[in-house]
Amino acid sequence: VRKKSRTFYSTEQLEELEKMFQEDHYPDNEKRREIAAAVGVTPQRIMVWFQNRRAKWRKSEKLSVKGNKKYSTSSA
Repeated sequence: VRKKSRTFYSTEQLEELEKMFQEDHYPDNEKRREIAAAVGVTPQRIMVWFQNRRAKWRKSEKLSVKGNKKYSTSSA
């Protein structure tokens, strides 16, 4: 089994992908094909990019919620 080579995105491609991510975190198959055509990579690569981007988004959401919690200190 041969591992896929890493896909490197240009600044323009990343800007386009980020813009699409802001609109919809879960693009359907048709939308992924449109994005792939616009960006110039395969729909499979778009699917993986969105999976990774959602994981990054969830992690940052989790950290911001954790940072916003006020730790209650009981004074005795």
